[in-house]
Amino acid sequence: MVLKDIHSPKDIKGCSVEELSELAKQVREKIISQIAKHGGHLASSLGVVELTIALHYVFNTPDDILVWDVGHQAYVHKLLTGRYDQFETLRQQGGLSGFLKRSESPYDAFGAGHASTSISAALGFAVARNHLKKKHNVVAIIGDGSMTGGMAFEALNNAGISNENMTIILNDNKMSISPNVGGVSKYLNRIISDPIYNKVRVDVDKLMSRLPGVLGSRFRDLFLATENAAKSALKPGRFFEDLGVRYFGPIDGHDLNEVIQILDRVKNFPGPCLIHVLTEKGRGLDLAEKNPCKWHASVPFDPESGLPLNKSNANKSLTSIFGETLLDLVKKDNRILCITGAMASGCGLNIVEQELPNRVIDVGIAEEHAVTFAAGLACNGIIPVVAIYSSFMQRAYDQMIHDVALQNLHVVFILDRAGLVGADGPTHHGSFDLSFLRTIPKMTIMAPSDENELRDMVTAAIDMPGPVAIRYPRGNALASELNSEVKTIPIGKPVIIESGSEILLLGAGFMLQELKKTVSILRTQGKNPTLVDARFIKPLDENAYEELLKTHSIVVTLEDNTLVGGYGSAIAELMSDKGYTSHKILRFGLPDDFVEHGDVNDLYKQLKIDGESVAQKLMEIL
Repeated sequence: MVLKDIHSPKDIKGCSVEELSELAKQVREKIISQIAKHGGHLASSLGVVELTIALHYVFNTPDDILVWDVGHQAYVHKLLTGRYDQFETLRQQGGLSGFLKRSESPYDAFGAGHASTSISAALGFAVARNHLKKKHNVVAIIGDGSMTGGMAFEALNNAGISNENMTIILNDNKMSISPNVGGVSKYLNRIISDPIYNKVRVDVDKLMSRLPGVLGSRFRDLFLATENAAKSALKPGRFFEDLGVRYFGPIDGHDLNEVIQILDRVKNFPGPCLIHVLTEKGRGLDLAEKNPCKWHASVPFDPESGLPLNKSNANKSLTSIFGETLLDLVKKDNRILCITGAMASGCGLNIVEQELPNRVIDVGIAEEHAVTFAAGLACNGIIPVVAIYSSFMQRAYDQMIHDVALQNLHVVFILDRAGLVGADGPTHHGSFDLSFLRTIPKMTIMAPSDENELRDMVTAAIDMPGPVAIRYPRGNALASELNSEVKTIPIGKPVIIESGSEILLLGAGFMLQELKKTVSILRTQGKNPTLVDARFIKPLDENAYEELLKTHSIVVTLEDNTLVGGYGSAIAELMSDKGYTSHKILRFGLPDDFVEHGDVNDLYKQLKIDGESVAQKLMEIL
């Protein structure tokens, strides 16, 4: 079997286990080659090669439904479902998504880019199937990391009560295979998944129910207690069983024969079943096997050395500047504790953790818990710094309102990856943070325009009252060195970068850098605009803005947030409230839609929010 000849999962149905094992090697080679050229999620995809092949071998997709959690590990799934010829376009503008996407393929049953969603969605598919009297299998594939999210347990609780027929694959990709994957465990799995055993189990249960009164009940309880005792002694599945979900495992997720056998047996069992599969993240690439955390997601790299191919910007990342700034603050102030949701390195808290591990608390993929946990800390004298990606922070919106802002607690929120993030696309773009943060009473929102402001704002936020949010984009510093002086940040006050007349250019965050290009272009056309760094999205210093509005008739706002309810909306509201109705206001920002994946600068141009496009629009009006 040759990978490039696979046009659908039907093409692998007649293969032997040996042929499937050879196919697994080809899949790994293709994924490593593609990610080495263009970047992407590497270790997670390499870890599920055999599991994915087995799923498509046993189940009849797309009639049978596969629901992948997050979807960053679905590259194998894409290669087996008719997308080999497009695989070179993965995560590139106009090409395949790096995640599941319903509009991309009928095999992508449910789109996702955030964790802990698969069991809930799969249960929805199962209930809908039964309600509409359809007949097909439903499978949820969820990683052990996603099981740290409370939503997964809410779904498990519901699934156990509902007794819907569905299969849950718990992909446990720890560094080593558990001792439970041994002869006794495999033997017990074969027994409890065997059709004959399960027929006997049902027949015995029926027999017990025919026995009179208490006697039959006692015999049934004794039989089930014996089975559960054997499971509890040899297997870690009692928790799931108590929820009403039958447990099988753990099994070696790289043993194709073992995985195929248990999938084939369990798929016909009544009620919800969970198969615990142990896999090795990064399997097949020595670099990734040794450091799966580093190689979870990768930039383009040399497969031999592991060194990145692109070194265009040697300046520090904004994430590391945040981490270094916070480390200095933590050293000086014992009240500061840092919280992250399984993203210590992604959010820069690993810099603090390496030197002061007891000052960083990783709560797992549990954003809601992270925020309410921070609220509890704040109530007892701690200054919590909660660092979570912009698109992930929206999952804790209720907690930000109900648990933090309502009580006016001093919690500092750091939203990395604000604005467009590039190849990860709409599930990861930080397109909405300014809008949802602006609706929260008492919330102070800051958006630095460069690395120096980022450092200054993080420093200032520690002593600001109430809830404070700082949002900044993915990317690197503009300069190789920070300014030596840390500046104070007066709350709400914008900063005039260049003074002019008639045209007022207001930049939110790093989009100020695009407006600098606009200024240069307008000056070649004889215009002399005023350029302002907003710094604050909320509150706005109304006196400062009124002084600017008095001397300008055209107002331009630019932000990398949706125009619905963002910074431009805040300025328009202020102008309306203050009676500046004769002014012309042009708001530039992200559309009221989901922006697809692609190079950030190319997306700016496509959306006409780059500096040149803003200047062109202004000249058309003028």
